[in-house]
Amino acid sequence: MSNLEELVQEINRFEAIISEWDESQRCVAVGLKRAIEALHKAALTSLIKSLKQESMSALRHAVADEVVYGVLLYHELVKPPKLPLAERIQTALEEIRPGLKSHNGDVELVAIKPPDIVEIRLIGTCSSCPASTLTLSQGVEQVIKNHCPEITKVVAVNNSPTVNNTNSSLISPFSSKITSTWIKVATVDQVPEFSVLAVQIAGNSLILHRQGVTVTCYHNACSHLGSSLEEGKVENGIITCPSHGFQYKLKTGECLTAPDVSLHSYPLKIKDDKVFVKLQK
Repeated sequence: MSNLEELVQEINRFEAIISEWDESQRCVAVGLKRAIEALHKAALTSLIKSLKQESMSALRHAVADEVVYGVLLYHELVKPPKLPLAERIQTALEEIRPGLKSHNGDVELVAIKPPDIVEIRLIGTCSSCPASTLTLSQGVEQVIKNHCPEITKVVAVNNSPTVNNTNSSLISPFSSKITSTWIKVATVDQVPEFSVLAVQIAGNSLILHRQGVTVTCYHNACSHLGSSLEEGKVENGIITCPSHGFQYKLKTGECLTAPDVSLHSYPLKIKDDKVFVKLQK
């Protein structure tokens, strides 16, 4: 065996064999493995210290070998290679993009200004949303800094005003007529008072809540970054987003964290203990 891939395959082969053993046998094998690894790490640590004192060039030459580097990386004696900054920023934006898209928004990288500034552009509804400042500071900026700790400032570059074609009040005269219909989503007894009931109806994700005889229905998405609310804690009629802590009054949909933002509500009626919600189709 001459390369790292073949050596790793051999290790994986033995690990697969050991996985078939009973628990007591596996414990012995794992204990032996840990003891050998501890011995090797101690020896490698001493070797690295000696090489640093005598010849840094020799140490760099040794680490350039893929097998040596792989073993040192396994023992956490060298740092893993860092991806280019632009690639790490794009990875961060991909992480937050689904939440933005759930609100018909998006984000794009505009520029990297060394040594520590990134410019981004909020797109679609995110560019004009009342919560855009919070989206930037608590969402985009935070996730970029998590992936790129060397970045200290994320700046949003403004777009020129654009028409949001997804706005329901701007309907093309050539589009088909939008109609709505009442759909049964639950019975009154199924809607809880101390939590929320999540339902999927006709491609819509909804949450329902009951306070006394009053039932309310909202889009199952935090108005901040679109995170699902169904796992949020409900206390005193207030639901807290499990992702970023935004709080909403379930009776009105009002946001207590950012007053200009509220939950998207749906018209609702109750007939014969059945709950109907009005949806567009």
